[in-house]
Amino acid sequence: MYLSPAELTALVDGTETCPHRFLGQHPLGQSGTVVRALFPGALSCEVVTAESKPTKVPMEHLHAAGVFEVVFPKKKPPFGYQFLVQYPGGVSHQSEDPYRFLPTLSSEDLYLLGKGDHHQGHHKLGSRVLTVDGVAGVAFAVWAPSARRVSVVGDHNFWNGRAHPMRSLGVSGIWELFIPGLKAGVRYKYEIVGPHDLSPFLKTDPCGLHFERAPHHAAIVTDLSAHVWHDEAWLARRRESDPRRQPVSIYEVHLASWRRVPEEGNRVLSYREIGEQLAAYCKNMGFTHVELMPPAEHPFDGSWGYQVTGFYAPTHRFGTPLDFMAMVDTLHQAHIGVIVDWVPAHFPRDFFALAQFDGTHLYEHADPRLGEHQDWGTLIFNYGRHEVRGFLVGSALSWLERFHIDGLRVDAVASMLYLDYSRKEGEWIPNRHGGRENIEAIEFLKQVNSVVHLYHPGVMMIAEESTSFPGVTRPVFDGGLGFDFKWNMGWMHDTLQYFKTDPLFRKYHHDKLTFGMLYQWSESFVQAFSHDEVVHGKGSLIRKMPAPTVAEQFANLRCLLALQWTWPGKKTLFMGCEFGQFAEWNHEHSLDWHLLDYPLHSRVQHLVRDLNRLYVSDASLAAREGEHDGFSWINPADADQSVLTFARWGEQCHWVVIANFTPVDRTYRFGVPHGGQWEEVLNTDADCYGGKGRGNWGAVQAQALPCHQRPYSIEVFLPGLSVLVFRQKTGVLS
Repeated sequence: MYLSPAELTALVDGTETCPHRFLGQHPLGQSGTVVRALFPGALSCEVVTAESKPTKVPMEHLHAAGVFEVVFPKKKPPFGYQFLVQYPGGVSHQSEDPYRFLPTLSSEDLYLLGKGDHHQGHHKLGSRVLTVDGVAGVAFAVWAPSARRVSVVGDHNFWNGRAHPMRSLGVSGIWELFIPGLKAGVRYKYEIVGPHDLSPFLKTDPCGLHFERAPHHAAIVTDLSAHVWHDEAWLARRRESDPRRQPVSIYEVHLASWRRVPEEGNRVLSYREIGEQLAAYCKNMGFTHVELMPPAEHPFDGSWGYQVTGFYAPTHRFGTPLDFMAMVDTLHQAHIGVIVDWVPAHFPRDFFALAQFDGTHLYEHADPRLGEHQDWGTLIFNYGRHEVRGFLVGSALSWLERFHIDGLRVDAVASMLYLDYSRKEGEWIPNRHGGRENIEAIEFLKQVNSVVHLYHPGVMMIAEESTSFPGVTRPVFDGGLGFDFKWNMGWMHDTLQYFKTDPLFRKYHHDKLTFGMLYQWSESFVQAFSHDEVVHGKGSLIRKMPAPTVAEQFANLRCLLALQWTWPGKKTLFMGCEFGQFAEWNHEHSLDWHLLDYPLHSRVQHLVRDLNRLYVSDASLAAREGEHDGFSWINPADADQSVLTFARWGEQCHWVVIANFTPVDRTYRFGVPHGGQWEEVLNTDADCYGGKGRGNWGAVQAQALPCHQRPYSIEVFLPGLSVLVFRQKTGVLS
């Protein structure tokens, strides 16, 4: 096969969509084999044959731009060889020919990627360290269906887009190239010529695993096999577990501001430092999981990670992907699960990343009524494109498989479910049935939840969803979205509104505490006080507590936390709230750890530790916290005294909880389900928690005095602004 002038021009100008047609080795029938190469800027090139006695065969310089050719009249392809290239200044380089290798993606790969249903797609796109035909190198693959040309540029070719043009794999829209000799650590981008303009532009790899520091944003070839995991026992237990029936107490963390090193210029901790310190802290505090605010790569610190540009990559800010793996490994070995915030709802407009990736609206909708998120100034994924859904499913699977993540908390689900989310009339387009539901996004959520649970049993999928959309945590086969849990935003909002109210007037708002039980069993809930409640002028959690003294503020905070832990549902608490940080959260500074030198702060931290220990002490309570018969009211209606009483039922023990939300001390009788002794296992007014140290001497004896439709009752001393928990083990019931 000889080059025509037009074909030679296409190679030189970079408009040839399949350079493998002309570069590399090609049969010439009876005339042998032609080997052709493209080395922009080279003075000369020789073929070094792979024989017992290698020989150097000079190549003809076909074009000044760096096209070389030689004919081997007696050889038939395929055969091995390398190029020896001479550059100005006496620089020489010997390498394998990238264009003599077959595609690293099969026809089945292309079919499944096109369907958006390739469950190993995260191992097919992006950059992969591979050995092909005994030759080590890196395979690149990227989806850019409207591009005229895509080239790999980077450290290896002086960022020259003419040096390594990729081949188009037909209607799949995927461009592919295997470059032998490359190793982990090489920086790269894709140079793309779009459909409307011949001017090339640079894009970073959508599936890159590691990125360099801004403002350059190059992806970095990464080999994750260098990390040896030591969490096999943890993963084995996870596969056999059902998180709905286990205690789940989550500590929400922002990696850059949880803890810093002020002695070193306010330096952030590395992944490895965070792993060691966070594991020790959570183990001491009794949290079962940490939740990391989005650790994926993002360009702007002020987005807290919620405007993602690298959906497969841990951010470079704290180290490499291998360092991130070590952090997760350390937490697992301390028996702490790791949940990450995952953001498939939108992405930023930064041109170096996904926006108009191949010169068209590829990942996003072209119509701003569908493709622009008005609240955040970001772009909305086009869930109707199979490849976009496949890209996002691949991101989820990548975090779970490669990095051993134990759960994904899916951000902004409500904005995905509704086409009119935060839009006025005329600013949105109804679905094909005339409704407001985003049918394609709903199908995507079902798809990702189904695939995650298929391959990773025991992993949690958690929805941040603030509407009454039905069936969020119902299985997909039963018509639901397939999440395991949903943040209980209604309970959070009502409870905080109640606690913000002066205790003198709380009796008029008692229904805010009880209303949530009307829908408690409609979903599997997480009771969450998250970062969203302590930013943007909302003040810290303790600053929300109205009180004439700091001591009463802390008493209110202790009541709030005790109510959260004793209420049915899993728990999430944002960092700093566990010790009553006064300052509103600031992502640029460390938590105020020095406050633990003061008793009120250290003692509320002690309370959270004991709440966690109480919560996990009987797993059967957690197993039933999603079931309506695991809870019963004792008296939800004592609004005049702002007292709330309820019972929790487990297989090993029962709890009765009584809460007094005014500063008035009371002697209070309430009904209990059984006679015998009831142990006072928690009292937020205890001295060790910063209270006044008043209680019931560790236990009370039930009397056969009917109360609240129960045959027995107990009379307790109920301190002002306190929550008390009494427990009776099933073996002593009478």
